[in-house]
Amino acid sequence: MPQATATLAAPAPPPSASAARTPRRNGGSEFAPLLRTIKEKGLLERRPGWYARDMAVNLLGIAAVVTGLVLLGPSWWALLLAPPLALLSARAAFIGHDAGHAQVTGNRRLGRAVQLVHANLLLGMSREWWNDKHNRHHAHPNHLDKDPDVAADILVFAAHQTAGRTGLRRWLTRHQAWLFFPLTTLEGIALKVYGVQALLSSPGPYRTRRERLLEGALLLAHLAGYAALLLTLLGPLQALVFALLHQMLLGVHLGMAFAPNHKGMEMPDAHADGDSWGHLRRQVLTSRNIRGGRLTDWFLGGLNYQIEHHLFPSMPRPHLRLAQPAVRAHCRELGIPYTETGFVDSYRQALGHLHEVGAPLREQDAA
Repeated sequence: MPQATATLAAPAPPPSASAARTPRRNGGSEFAPLLRTIKEKGLLERRPGWYARDMAVNLLGIAAVVTGLVLLGPSWWALLLAPPLALLSARAAFIGHDAGHAQVTGNRRLGRAVQLVHANLLLGMSREWWNDKHNRHHAHPNHLDKDPDVAADILVFAAHQTAGRTGLRRWLTRHQAWLFFPLTTLEGIALKVYGVQALLSSPGPYRTRRERLLEGALLLAHLAGYAALLLTLLGPLQALVFALLHQMLLGVHLGMAFAPNHKGMEMPDAHADGDSWGHLRRQVLTSRNIRGGRLTDWFLGGLNYQIEHHLFPSMPRPHLRLAQPAVRAHCRELGIPYTETGFVDSYRQALGHLHEVGAPLREQDAA
């Protein structure tokens, strides 16, 4: 245990630590030449056929799990189908994410329908709540005052956010690195709860009453359908255990996909000129890629190419890998660090940052 603690307490410093002081190219945008290159390669062109196949395979997989539940009936063996359903649910989340970024299609109405089906109906997660939150994250990644993903909540991401925390929240902050993965088991449920809270909130992100009613109806349909399916095919206790196992594994999977992307990377508001960073610098310095092959791409939904995704949010998922060499070369030319690490090391760095942030509370409580 002491050895593990030392590993968390001494994360490798982000390679981008000195990037804020890297001289900018005089005249013109740092991003414009890269954008021209990407456009010339056709990497911003959408791939509706690829997404159609991906959606069809995923829906067939979900149908296969439901068929398995029907065939097994009220048996504890049915719990073996919860892990594959969690994997398929995460795939639905990735498709909903991509549709929200207009990666699937340039037709706004069709893209909205795809996202409503995969987010609201299949996952019980509000599309509009997610888009509002996620778009603010993309506009100001890792900015403590502007990015909702690093706002102080259960977890905190900067030392000053620990001030005034007492009771359970203080204890959670002290041990947040060790508790990170256990806490992600609640993420699948939390996404549903936050969406319902936004739906019932009078301000909310919804622009029209019709939009609010549509999303509400789909969220209700998800809840009713999910409960009816499990309670019809399984016993009450079996249904409850299956649902908990499914949602907990889904939460862990989503946490594994999102956690390494920005945690421990540069925070623009920590630099005097952070608010003046251009698009290229703001997205590259705050993002971390994860090395891997096709299996990593599939498991993380393409979010392992976090730098490319943040630079080109509407780029279709299968093109992110193809864009990587051009992005890396452009960053090298400008002297901007391009952070890429292995699968395991990405979590070590992210958790190391969380552990370091909680250090002042541990020191105060030990004194």
